[in-house]
Amino acid sequence: MKLQTICVPMLLLTAAVLPVHGEELPPASRGSFSIAVIPDTQHYKGRGTHSKKQAKDPTTNPVFEAITDCIVDELDRQRIVFVSHVGDIVDINNDEQWAVAQNCMDKLHGKVPYGISVGNHDMTGKTGNSALFQKYFPRSRFAEFDWYGGCYPGEPNQPEISGNNANSYQLFSAEGMDFIIVHLECNAPDPVLDWANEVLTKHADRRAIVTTHMDLGPLEHPKQPRDYFDAPKGRMVWKKCHGANGNTSQQMWEKCFSKHKNLFLICCGDQSRTQAMRQSVKGQHGNTVHELLSDYGAEGFRLMRFLPAQNKIEVRTWNPVKGTSCEKTKLIPERDQHQFTLDYQMTKSAD
Repeated sequence: MKLQTICVPMLLLTAAVLPVHGEELPPASRGSFSIAVIPDTQHYKGRGTHSKKQAKDPTTNPVFEAITDCIVDELDRQRIVFVSHVGDIVDINNDEQWAVAQNCMDKLHGKVPYGISVGNHDMTGKTGNSALFQKYFPRSRFAEFDWYGGCYPGEPNQPEISGNNANSYQLFSAEGMDFIIVHLECNAPDPVLDWANEVLTKHADRRAIVTTHMDLGPLEHPKQPRDYFDAPKGRMVWKKCHGANGNTSQQMWEKCFSKHKNLFLICCGDQSRTQAMRQSVKGQHGNTVHELLSDYGAEGFRLMRFLPAQNKIEVRTWNPVKGTSCEKTKLIPERDQHQFTLDYQMTKSAD
């Protein structure tokens, strides 16, 4: 009897203090809103992949499907106003994978505004040719929506380089605030950055977000496999695409991002061996810019919940495959890299 008397309260206490995960995402409160960020979606199976064993199987991507299914299911509960894909939509740049990617994104089409950054895997080699992306996600796909701002037109003689929605911007509003989000391809060349500067300047009265594929990761180009994990990290000074015309992440910051006082957030992916990373820096006008890397593979996607009354952004990583909050990963065990809060002024400060 004494043993039972002691153990029952201890069990109750344990249940009370341990976090409970796996049930459902907590709903967004009135006055808040969310932006969903989809990391690299390269987990394809079947035909058109590197697997010889699956060469005759249908091409699928269960992780990508789970993410977009979850977003659609949670649109109202999470008050999701925009969805941004950081790029590497496919793993291998072929029709089989692009068709699956299109089907996954079709679930969002017409239900919520969204934009897509073109990653290095979404191009042909290192040339910057994104013809297949443009085939499945062309400008014409979005022309009917009033939230679609437009895209970089591309070069007249080479539209497959950077053109036809490979670089685009979207406009949306939430809780009385107006936003612009610019989606830029990996290592965008100077003409694209000139266009982005014009777009951001034209919409200087809107709060600005940029999604681009490469931003944070190993500072220098890794020379050894372990460098992807262990070398110093920050805004990268190396590149993968567009050859001599491509800009590194640091160059994109200097030539474009740092110049705009309305910019407060940069989302990126690309570095699966960094997986999750963030830093907050100052732009040329003293504005704080939060840079967030997420490349979770099958571990989840990001929900950024804006809380205007608190001047906070709650960033939550959710695993829709397991139906659980991502508290840690084998690579990044620290919880505060997956679940954290950012300061961002949304209400007028008192004089």
